[in-house]
Amino acid sequence: MFKNILIATDGSDLAAKAVEQGVVFAKEIGAGITALTITKPFNVLSLAPSELGYTPIEYKKYAEEYAEKVLDTVAAAAKSAGIDCETLHIEHEHVYQAIIDAAAARKCDLIIMASHGRRGASAIVLGSETVKVLTHSKIPVLVYR
Repeated sequence: MFKNILIATDGSDLAAKAVEQGVVFAKEIGAGITALTITKPFNVLSLAPSELGYTPIEYKKYAEEYAEKVLDTVAAAAKSAGIDCETLHIEHEHVYQAIIDAAAARKCDLIIMASHGRRGASAIVLGSETVKVLTHSKIPVLVYR
């Protein structure tokens, strides 16, 4: 049924669990995976803790090192499970759009990602990349919670 699964991860503990289950699922059905992590571009006016204290060059270096660490973890899990894995790091302002675009470009037939399950006002204010992917994707999405 599914031959190429995109697994989106931000390196969080919940995303790591989704990666683990995604790798198990891919192995069970004989699919390959594309592991994806997205970095938002450096914003000079940002108050995001991940950007404070960095110059644009330092931020880019930190983001690339972090993405490499996250993707290496997924690649190692895939290798130990005996499945094919490609890795992809994208810089994009809109995480959900990067996920959808990457899945389409890589001809993925399923997207797996985690959801933190925010509810109420925090969900409205913070938004949910997972909800945006579910809303806009033409590719099936499997959400791990």
